[in-house]
Amino acid sequence: MVSDTNKLKEQTEEEILLELRDVEMYFGKVCALTGVNLKIRKGEIHSVIGPNGAGKTVMMNIINGLYRPQKGDIFFKGKRINRIRPYQRAKMGMARTFQKVEVFGGMTVLDNIRLGRHTHYTSGIFSGSVYAGKTRREEIKHRTFIEEEIIDLLEIESIRDHPVGMLPYGLQKRVELGRALALEPDLLILDEPLAGLNLEEVEDMARFILDVNEEKRWKVTCLLVEHDMGVVMDLSDHVFVLNFGNTIIDGTPKEVQDNPEVIKAYLGEEDLYATRR
Repeated sequence: MVSDTNKLKEQTEEEILLELRDVEMYFGKVCALTGVNLKIRKGEIHSVIGPNGAGKTVMMNIINGLYRPQKGDIFFKGKRINRIRPYQRAKMGMARTFQKVEVFGGMTVLDNIRLGRHTHYTSGIFSGSVYAGKTRREEIKHRTFIEEEIIDLLEIESIRDHPVGMLPYGLQKRVELGRALALEPDLLILDEPLAGLNLEEVEDMARFILDVNEEKRWKVTCLLVEHDMGVVMDLSDHVFVLNFGNTIIDGTPKEVQDNPEVIKAYLGEEDLYATRR
């Protein structure tokens, strides 16, 4: 009986991709996060919601290494990563899109996406200076992946050679998502991917998120920060709610919808009704 319990515990721990333990973050005398605990399991879409100033972006910056918490620990794939830099976390399989689009406007769609592939290149500076042999084969392999997998998934074949800065905002969001996917991440952090999009673009982006999470080719675990409650409740396996840096609840969409503290702090009666229609 004891061995079965331990086995079940080990299996459960193996399922955890990212964990925050008692994380706290201060800016001067302002406490942005207080004792935050979060477990994200492989294969799920775990959303983070809360009013403006709740600490959501601070939490994302801690997870991908832009900030180092004053207290608590962050574990990724079972390894403590408090002191690991953002580029090292990217190599471990962590990718992110940002609240405001961060693309290279003067570069083409294809070149922007290729930048996200850099951690997979093995050619050195000398072999890379000569486009032949191993370097050429490697370049063809990565370019084929981008063109046949990412560009096809995001339906941007017709604009692949366009400068990103000349594209509408909604397409720039797709390019940024494509660049994150080029890393082939285990964890994809999506910081308000629907912000600034019209209804049709929201539906497309929600479909892309579901595809990368559910399709066998991808199976990417997603950490989603979003204000669109309808989309959050439709897409998420679990929803984590912050308010002034404090955790209100981490539960299923149904549990979050029914929680009176969430209704009071964030959703409101009208928004709650809209998510249930």
